[in-house]
Amino acid sequence: MTGSAAPRDGVAGTRLDPWFGAYAERAHGMRASEIRALFSVANRPEVVSLAGGMPNIEGLPLEVIGEAMQRLITTRGTTALQYGSGQGDETLRERILEVVAMEGITAHPDDVVVTTGSQQGLDLVTRIFVDPGDVVLAEAPSYVGALGVFRSYQAEVRHVEMDADGLVPEALERAIVAAHDAGRRVKFLYTIPNFHNPAGVTLSLARRHRVLEICRRHGVLVIEDNPYGLLGFDSDPLPAMRSSDAEGVVYLGSFSKTFAPGYRVGWVIAPHAVREKLVLASESAILSPSNASQMAITTYLETCDWKGQIKAYREMYRERRDAMIGALGEHLPSASWNVPDGGFYVWVRLPEGLDAKSMLPRAVTERVAYVPGTAFFYDGQGADHMRLSFCYPTPERIREGVRRLATVVNAESELVQLFGTSARPDADPRDAEYPSPDLA
Repeated sequence: MTGSAAPRDGVAGTRLDPWFGAYAERAHGMRASEIRALFSVANRPEVVSLAGGMPNIEGLPLEVIGEAMQRLITTRGTTALQYGSGQGDETLRERILEVVAMEGITAHPDDVVVTTGSQQGLDLVTRIFVDPGDVVLAEAPSYVGALGVFRSYQAEVRHVEMDADGLVPEALERAIVAAHDAGRRVKFLYTIPNFHNPAGVTLSLARRHRVLEICRRHGVLVIEDNPYGLLGFDSDPLPAMRSSDAEGVVYLGSFSKTFAPGYRVGWVIAPHAVREKLVLASESAILSPSNASQMAITTYLETCDWKGQIKAYREMYRERRDAMIGALGEHLPSASWNVPDGGFYVWVRLPEGLDAKSMLPRAVTERVAYVPGTAFFYDGQGADHMRLSFCYPTPERIREGVRRLATVVNAESELVQLFGTSARPDADPRDAEYPSPDLA
């Protein structure tokens, strides 16, 4: 009968899902984050969201871009709306090399694979390297979307300590040696070296060389995820790790933060043999990335002042960073935080005993939202931290959001003083598995 949940032969179903017993093992761990439902409320206009990593694209020259897109469709529409190459359009790959040259990368267009956002690039890299049970090393904390990818391929993530200068090389070497001593395979190190998401810190130049040397010596591939590298506030970009080791680093990039995320165009720059595997994996997943999106990005790069637009973004985000840091100092002196030199995020340590995850529903009730620190750890750490994003709200909204947040934190602190509750590691740390784009 249509719509029936009757069991099928050989399939152990449930009343809610007759195909429950047919899923692959890796699918049984899939679930939406507990905090995702809260963000359907947090996205209401009366709520100040300091949670999402959405870039502010209102400053784009939309009329100029619109006219360029119209010309693209009217003059080259039959190409733009057709299937394309699985590796990506060669002209765009050439333009991408002009972008990454700002960070010292030299490569050939054949080294570039265009992806549907850098998130797909990360998925493809994990797909071709990770078997169930393999070890992936990642900073503590790490990008929520990456943790979801690693978990979906049944990797074991081991976190590596960070400090104000980024990943700690000595901690990295200890983690590699410990895994090898236990007979485990470390497939790669995943790192966000510039204006880290969520920690906001930047890996120092000296440490970049040290990290590369350690990984080279132990035969560990480096996955360099760099969506924010051109968004520094006060200095030129540091050389990418890929610029120092073309064979030992796979570089992920994206136009989502420096142009517009709606086009969903990212890229991977990889060693030749890895590149070949990535193209095959991409073709099996999507056949080819969108020709229309690629040609739109190429048109933008060729006809608009994209470097001037990045400069405008940097100035806008610096103003918003300053608004957040000033508001934290005024309203929440009991907490501590970093002052990022670029990017989108401030990583806040709460006063002793507070639990950011359990506090979030009360914060949303007070019409302010953030991302609890537990979302950025594979193993349930981070309850005493929260990520605040300053990229999307106006400075005025940021200040109001921090003021509202302070009322929640101060009220929670009073409860802790009265009852002695404390933050604990998340007993079921699966929030990081499948975040919505609002959390990215």
